[in-house]
Amino acid sequence: MNPVQCRMARAALGWGVLELAKEAGVSTQTVVRFERGETLKQSTIVQLKAKFEAAGIEFIAENGGGPGVRLSRGIANT
Repeated sequence: MNPVQCRMARAALGWGVLELAKEAGVSTQTVVRFERGETLKQSTIVQLKAKFEAAGIEFIAENGGGPGVRLSRGIANT
């Protein structure tokens, strides 16, 4: 997950920085720093990504079209 995907995932879920920070158990400043492109510990990024995936976000690898996110099929249809 990169910073742009993090912002896109929050938007897809309708989460603000505060909601993501609370869900992932990190500070809001940690989320802001990551989304600005600052370096975080890999374990923190894994933690953020896991919360998104648990909420129904799928991460799309950069496969020629650029990285992205989408809602899981079950979530998108609700």
